[in-house]
Amino acid sequence: MKIGGFQKFSLLDYPGELSAIVFTQGCNFRCPYCHNPELVLPELYSPLLNTEKVLRFLYRRRKKLSALVVTGGEPTLQEDLVPFLKLLKAMRYKVKLDTNGAHPDVLAQVIYAGAADYIAMDIKAPLPLYQKLTRSRVKQEDIIRSMELIRLSGLDYEFRTTVAPEILFGDDLFDIHQLLNQGDRYYIQPCHYSTTLDDLKGHELPETDLKQNMEYQRLQDWAEKHRVKIELRG
Repeated sequence: MKIGGFQKFSLLDYPGELSAIVFTQGCNFRCPYCHNPELVLPELYSPLLNTEKVLRFLYRRRKKLSALVVTGGEPTLQEDLVPFLKLLKAMRYKVKLDTNGAHPDVLAQVIYAGAADYIAMDIKAPLPLYQKLTRSRVKQEDIIRSMELIRLSGLDYEFRTTVAPEILFGDDLFDIHQLLNQGDRYYIQPCHYSTTLDDLKGHELPETDLKQNMEYQRLQDWAEKHRVKIELRG
């Protein structure tokens, strides 16, 4: 595993669990608001952490921590992702995988191997804007397939969107409803501007503005009618 970062403790990243976080190095997207540019841009990469040392730490902490979050970067780029996750499961950790959904074949391998307990997938934009926002050649059908795999997996899951008003707001935010189905859990989270891939400082959106935004209210009203659970995540 190409591990670019490791957080030894978190109360926030796996719902209801005490977790550690592994950050994988490398991503196929270039989202302007990405808050981990050191994991995305090769020129900012730090030396990789030793995978065996990380695993040894997790083995020693397995009675104090209950879960492990694997995020990035984009974890599904890692060739040994499934074996790594299975090692964590063998230690009796609950495993949460964060993904951008661009590699449904890898996601299917994770699911069929029973290597994850929770999957969180970012929905970057309405499908017609995906390539423009991510500055990639991601295929719309791959995003749709990943969402369907997650829904059918039987695992706990969530979809989530980061909102930066200069990039995704108004009608674009509401149009994401076309990707959501009954029973989905969907979080909207504001952009954190302290460190982003592009320089977005000076554009910060207060949470109260998002709550009062007309398109967010439209989305909330739609969700109530279609039994989609939407929440703001600060």
